[in-house]
Amino acid sequence: MKKRFKPKFNIKKGDNVVVIAGDDKDRNQPRKVLSVNPTEGRVLIEGVNLVTKHLKPNAQNPQGGIVKEEAPINISNVMLWDAKAKAPGRVKRDRTETGFVRIFKKSGEAIK
Repeated sequence: MKKRFKPKFNIKKGDNVVVIAGDDKDRNQPRKVLSVNPTEGRVLIEGVNLVTKHLKPNAQNPQGGIVKEEAPINISNVMLWDAKAKAPGRVKRDRTETGFVRIFKKSGEAIK
């Protein structure tokens, strides 16, 4: 991604999204966004792209072991979940006096 201008994405932490591409593709099950990294264009989603990490023993975990945790996926592989339409939806941004509001194009419902 270009470093000169900060990219703007319509997905924010805490939103419900569906994965539309990749191994965890499921257009009917909304999942929660745990974090967004706009400079890299990646998002961390609950229960998606699970990877196995091997932990060495340390003070908090004296036994060590193998842990499964989420890894980030590309932001282009997710779409916001429209609860009113019960489907993934495209988003537009409308300017108000206080700032910008995200609105689903099909249902016209504002996001939070």
